[in-house]
Amino acid sequence: MVPTPVTLTGRAAAHIRRYLSSQASAQGLRVGVKTTGCSGLSYTVAPALEIDDTDRVFDCDGVKIVVAAECLPYLAGVEIDYACEGLKESFKFSNPNVKATCGCGESFTV
Repeated sequence: MVPTPVTLTGRAAAHIRRYLSSQASAQGLRVGVKTTGCSGLSYTVAPALEIDDTDRVFDCDGVKIVVAAECLPYLAGVEIDYACEGLKESFKFSNPNVKATCGCGESFTV
């Protein structure tokens, strides 16, 4: 069995399941990276409305995670948590591959 490159905390899995249940056409949660920011990359999270032949699909605690093949090297070993800090709620990424982050914490380099 192929190891799951992305893991979820219990809080993240519960939040994602609630969120996806309100998204009628979502087939899972798409997790990826895009080029942006001063350090080069940032995480992307969105409902997976379609699953392509090149996508990799993983089950994480009952949540279908969809990752484009080209994003796998950047996400190998990442753990996603969901945190509530005051009035702000957001996903928190713990990625063992990150070599540096920008000052604001919005982008990273591997």
